[in-house]
Amino acid sequence: MIHPFTKVLVGTDFSEPASRAVERAIDVARRYEAKLHIVHVWEVPLIVGGPIAGPSVDWITPIEQAARAQLDELVEGLRAGDVDVAATLCSGVAWDRLIELVDKVGADLVVVGTHGRTGIRRALMGSIAERVVRLSPVPVLTVH
Repeated sequence: MIHPFTKVLVGTDFSEPASRAVERAIDVARRYEAKLHIVHVWEVPLIVGGPIAGPSVDWITPIEQAARAQLDELVEGLRAGDVDVAATLCSGVAWDRLIELVDKVGADLVVVGTHGRTGIRRALMGSIAERVVRLSPVPVLTVH
């Protein structure tokens, strides 16, 4: 059997569209006997006017711990199946980190969910999927 994909990279923000993307990535990984690499990128929330409780508040640790717990739960559920899975948790801008990880993990396919935002919501929030599609050196499968 020809294996056009050997490593599938999928990004998740744990939303419904991302869950559908993970399911599709699992299907592709199974079909081509590829390794699945799940990525979650967390960001420190922007607080207008500065920190609410002063500079000594640790914003990062609870965000990172919650993200780690969700990612670990997702990966553990998949390890019980027949998919070879790895995971990366990192901070930063999601589309930028996903593009960086394509080379780092040797992915030959990226799968991302799309929220389908339009108009002002898209202009304000941007589209992670759109940027990944434009900048990825490998094929990208978007799942709505």
